[in-house]
Amino acid sequence: MAQKFHIKRNDQVVVIAGAHKGKSGKVLEVRAAKNRAVVEGVAMIKRHLKKSQENPQGKIAEREGTVHVSNLMLQSRYDQTKRAKVAPAAAKA
Repeated sequence: MAQKFHIKRNDQVVVIAGAHKGKSGKVLEVRAAKNRAVVEGVAMIKRHLKKSQENPQGKIAEREGTVHVSNLMLQSRYDQTKRAKVAPAAAKA
């Protein structure tokens, strides 16, 4: 049976744990086999490309790496939790 994740492609997500905590972006791809997702602009990695027909000089290309799905939260749900934490503080003041 296929695994079901709380996120899917094109969802807006926030990284809630790990080295990229606090960053947000759109899910470009979900890799179910490894429980990871590729998020736009998050976990950028550099790939050194050697000289070729399309890259006569060679180059260092940057692309997105993967983030474990347990470290991601939907933007809408993240905003709700932020609002819930702010509300009690405002009530005390």
